[in-house]
Amino acid sequence: MRLKQMVKGGEVNTWACINFASDITHAAAVAFCDELAVMCVISGMNFKGDPVLPLVNAKPNHVRPFLKKHYQRFMEILRPLHKELDLLIVILPDKNGTLYGDIKRICETDLGLVSQCCLAKHVLKMKPQYLTNIALKINMKVGGRNTVLLDAVVGNLPRVSNTPTIIFGADVSHPHHGEGRSSPSIAAVVASQDWPEVTNYAGLVRPQARHEEIIQGLFNENDCGSGCISGGMIKEHLISFMRSTGHIPRRIIFYRDVVSKGRLNMVLEHELSAIKKACASLDPIYNPQVTIIMVQKQHHTRLFAGNYGVGSTIFQSGNVLPGTVVDKEICHPTDFDFYLCSHAGTKGVSRPVRYHVLWDENNFTANALQILTNHLCYT
Repeated sequence: MRLKQMVKGGEVNTWACINFASDITHAAAVAFCDELAVMCVISGMNFKGDPVLPLVNAKPNHVRPFLKKHYQRFMEILRPLHKELDLLIVILPDKNGTLYGDIKRICETDLGLVSQCCLAKHVLKMKPQYLTNIALKINMKVGGRNTVLLDAVVGNLPRVSNTPTIIFGADVSHPHHGEGRSSPSIAAVVASQDWPEVTNYAGLVRPQARHEEIIQGLFNENDCGSGCISGGMIKEHLISFMRSTGHIPRRIIFYRDVVSKGRLNMVLEHELSAIKKACASLDPIYNPQVTIIMVQKQHHTRLFAGNYGVGSTIFQSGNVLPGTVVDKEICHPTDFDFYLCSHAGTKGVSRPVRYHVLWDENNFTANALQILTNHLCYT
C-alpha cells in the first residue's frame, strides 16, 4: 500500500475507543488511535480525527453491561445530532480468552456497531504495515472499496461483464470435538453486492443440524395459514443485490466448499433445487443461468515449473507464477475440473486449488449430465 490509495475510501465521522488491555497506558492507546486515524486518511478514507468521547479504559469483567453503558453515553451525544456511531475501536490484551468473541457478538447482535479489535502487542509497536492492514479492514467495514480488477472496470471480465451476475460462496463449519453435543453446525453464504466489479460482499449465517454437510437454509417455506411465506439465504441475497445494483442477476455463479464424493449428488439435488426455488419465489418466470463449482483446498497435488533455469517461468520463491492454470493431464478424465494457483507463494510450496464444475447451464459437463440423468431415473 505504500504510495497507493484505496479505490473508494469510506467515511468515519463518529468513532470511539475502549481499552481492555491493562498493560497499555492511556497515553499509548491515544497515540495509537491518532496514528491509525492518520493512516486511514493517507490511505484515502475520510476519517475524522477526534473521538466522540475521550478514550475509556475498562476491565474484561462484565463486558456486556460495560459496552451497553458506554454505548448509551455515546448516543446521548450523537442522537440529538441525528448521527450514529460509525466505528468502535477496541484494544484487547494479547491473551483474551473469550473476550474477542463476546465483544463481536455484543456489537453485532445487541448494539449494531461496526467494531475493530486490535491486540496490545501491535498497539505498542505501531508498525506502518499493521496500521495499513487495519485501515483496509476498517474501510471495507464502513462501505469502502479497497481494490478492484482493472478488467472489471473496463467491462472485460469473461461471462460476468456482459450479463448481470451475482457470485455466491458457501460453506458449512462443524463444531470441534469437546464443544458439546448441543453445538450446531453453522452454514455461511456470502454474495456479491455490486456489478460488474464484484468486489463488495455481504454474508449470512444460519445454524443447522450438527455435522450436516448439506446447507439447509438456502431456501425455506413457512405455512402461515393464509399462504406460504418463502425465504432463505439465497432469496435474501438476490433481493439485496437488486436493491444495491438496480439489476436483476441473469447469471448465478455458486462456489461451494467441497463435500465427500458420496454426497455430490445430494448437494446437486438439494442445493441446486433450493437455488431454483428461491428464484421462482421472486417471480415464477425468473430462471437465471446457474453454475455450481466445487472448491477443494485439501488435497496432495502440487505444481512445479518444468524449467527452473528460466526465470520468467517461476516466482522468486521457486513456486509457479500466480495465475497458473492446469486443466489437462493431471485432471479428471471425464469431469470438468482444473487447478489454479491464484496467489504468489512467498514461502514453502504453493498449494493450488482444485475447481470442479459440477453444474453449468451454459455448457453442460459430462458429469453434470450424468448426475442429472441418474436423478431423473431415480425419481
